[in-house]
Amino acid sequence: MLVVDDDEVIRQLIAVNLSLEGFEVATATDGEDCLERVLDVMPDVITLDVMMPRLDGWVTAERLRADEATSHIKVVLITARAQDDDKRRGLGIGVDAYLTKPFDPAELIQVVRDLASLARN
Repeated sequence: MLVVDDDEVIRQLIAVNLSLEGFEVATATDGEDCLERVLDVMPDVITLDVMMPRLDGWVTAERLRADEATSHIKVVLITARAQDDDKRRGLGIGVDAYLTKPFDPAELIQVVRDLASLARN
């Protein structure tokens, strides 16, 4: 599990919630950090904020999907951008789920659990 968000409070909130559910969690501070760490971590699922400095979630997701080594990893976009166009853009990139902030931690856990289960099959 790799949690990517430039906001430390949100990053830790997600990481703690997932850790309490038994997931092994690594974190990254932005898209660049995510792409640098992903091959070392090789997570089943990445939660990815959209609005981040250096490299945003859109471009990060596109690069993850374009790379044969990471294209299989399940990606959950988590963002305050809740417009239909934003959701379509995420689905067009090939993300596996799209959650809007503020998110329900129970919903996030269920989405990650479901995607992790799919990733292992």
